[in-house]
Amino acid sequence: MKRNESHRSGLTAGDELRHWRIPTAVKRAVETMQEKKAETIVILKLKGISQMTDYLVISQGNSGRQNKAIADAVQENLKKEFKMRPLGVEGMQQADWILVDYVDFVVNIFLPETRNKFALEKLWMDAKRYLFNAG
Repeated sequence: MKRNESHRSGLTAGDELRHWRIPTAVKRAVETMQEKKAETIVILKLKGISQMTDYLVISQGNSGRQNKAIADAVQENLKKEFKMRPLGVEGMQQADWILVDYVDFVVNIFLPETRNKFALEKLWMDAKRYLFNAG
């Protein structure tokens, strides 16, 4: 079983995202994050591993201001396109780790040092991973 679905030869990042077998709203969240220049985006498929959520979307920005802009854009686009509102949003004040909970998937936006500290990717080593990097 492939752990990393991001290495499909001959496909651009956008084409890659369209080929993944993940919910459309998760794909749109990733596209929005990319538009706002989020870095090192990883989707962990937790379905069948955890009852917490089906997917974790993890990314990072370079500043609290950028993290807030990413979180705001995700919320705005998912509300506009899918009429989805998050169950909860945490961390907007400090913006070193913003969590946007859509129940079936959770968007996490970190500052790099906070992401390294909590290492969610290591916590969920058994999860299938989808990597999405710019360019």
